[in-house]
Amino acid sequence: MEKEKVGNTCEPKVKYKGWKAMPLIVGNESFEKLGTTGTLANLLVYLTTVFNMKSITATTMINIFSGTANFATLLGAFLCDTYFGRYNTLGFASIASFMGMLVLTLTAAISKLHPPQCNSGQPVTCAGPTQWQMTFLMSSLGLLVVGAGGIRPCNLAFGADQFNPDTESGKRGISSFFNWYYFTFTFAMMVSLSFIVYVQSDVSWAWGLAIPTFMMFMSCVLFFMGSRIYVKVKPKGSPFTSAAQVIVAAVKKRQLELPEQPWLSLFNHIPNDYINSQLPYSDQFSFANKAAIITSNDQINSDGSAANPWTLSSVQQVEEVKLLVRVIPIWVSAVVYNVALVQQQTYVVFQALQSDRRLGNTHFEIPAASYTIFNMIGLTIWIPIYDRLMVPWIERFTRKEGGITLLQKISVGIVLAIVTMLVSAIVEDRRRALALMKPIGIDPRRGAISSLSGFWLVPQLMLIGFSEAFTIIGLVEFYYKQFPENMRSVGGAFTFVGFALSSYLSGFLVTFVHQMTKGAATGDWLPEDLNKGRLDYFYYFVSALEVINLGYFIMCAKWYKYKATGLCASEVIKEKVPSEKPTVC
Repeated sequence: MEKEKVGNTCEPKVKYKGWKAMPLIVGNESFEKLGTTGTLANLLVYLTTVFNMKSITATTMINIFSGTANFATLLGAFLCDTYFGRYNTLGFASIASFMGMLVLTLTAAISKLHPPQCNSGQPVTCAGPTQWQMTFLMSSLGLLVVGAGGIRPCNLAFGADQFNPDTESGKRGISSFFNWYYFTFTFAMMVSLSFIVYVQSDVSWAWGLAIPTFMMFMSCVLFFMGSRIYVKVKPKGSPFTSAAQVIVAAVKKRQLELPEQPWLSLFNHIPNDYINSQLPYSDQFSFANKAAIITSNDQINSDGSAANPWTLSSVQQVEEVKLLVRVIPIWVSAVVYNVALVQQQTYVVFQALQSDRRLGNTHFEIPAASYTIFNMIGLTIWIPIYDRLMVPWIERFTRKEGGITLLQKISVGIVLAIVTMLVSAIVEDRRRALALMKPIGIDPRRGAISSLSGFWLVPQLMLIGFSEAFTIIGLVEFYYKQFPENMRSVGGAFTFVGFALSSYLSGFLVTFVHQMTKGAATGDWLPEDLNKGRLDYFYYFVSALEVINLGYFIMCAKWYKYKATGLCASEVIKEKVPSEKPTVC
């Protein structure tokens, strides 16, 4: 690698390949999504039809698996930033995903690795999985968790690393890469939720899992083909260490009093190569400011840095910790919001299984898991309409960039989630009524199939897609802009950790409601046969939870202070003090 002189040192000259690396990276992403997305979307059906699990057990297991996979992204981001770097993390995670898909395929292809089919007699009897069969299944899911933990927090950032962020062409390239990424992601989702799910449900589970396994293999091949041309950013240490140092220093100095003009006298050394934007001093969470008080015991190095960072932190470090603390209440609200999203990925499949899934007058039935494709369709339809038509129109009235603030955008999505759950409850009530009055068939394991067309599930799925376009995309942008620059991979992981806790919370709510309503006058709300339960009541319960969450989010949004930047690296000013003005950078 070439060297170029920078000051008195020689630094490696980075050779950005930009678009030359994109076919391999975008191809890797596309095949990875084709390999895992369709399989995970249909995994609920696989567990109930091949492994003969009850719907409650399968739903809880999916929620735990999904939650663990998303929660693993935080560990993946930490290991990536601290030890391995994005290239090594992605390479290892891609291989783990391929191995997980391969083992899962074997559980379907080899008869001894899954239970026998249910007895077709009356009543229907189904043998559950043995301990060894569950071991193989859990090992495949464990490998997929490892893969997701490494791929999800690193893939977008690794693609952006291939462009020079200091040139106009590099900035345009980064923007174009994000567009291509989301386009290929949506395309892969649609292919997975249609073709691959159809093969799995109506042709063969062995072939239906073998196809995405081969896709995942191709993803690995494409990724490693570009090893020589990739820009591989070296890890620079964990940003969590700096946050921990601030907390420890503040606790040690908790008995000290802050000076009258802390923004002038607190310690605020910033290294020359510091990548984070300068943050102004703030009075909020003033306890943390004590970490920057200089005492007689604190020693300063010749370069101006603290000799012991565990006893003295800079104002910059303190303000970065405050950013994290401010974001957490918003993140908690996102966790509750995602519960509504989870229901449209789990119980909507069971609704579809007991609905008329025929396409017109034909005998072709749409696979139950494929209905979630309408979620993606709603998302992809709304994004360009909102971005190209509505945002410019709203900007004329509000005179704000983007039309509305990020927190306002997120709140719109929460409102749409409430509407989604109300519509879901109304549709389920009608589906159940028609199943009890005029069934068109019998599912031997679940009961009567309603004459209500499965297309009546489309409105709720489209609505949750619109909701995602506001809340999920708004949250991703919110974390990206509000987190310090060196924590953006962690910010990306925050989204998935929120999904993780939402899956756990949803699993808890399902189990709690199932147990609490067994002896109720209305009967069990969530039985195996939805016609004997009251899933609509559960949907009303979730909508009420979202109403409470909306009130909580509004309070958090009013309290929240947006990240303020724009100062020179050598200065700090106090917020809202007009007489204190920064020098021109």
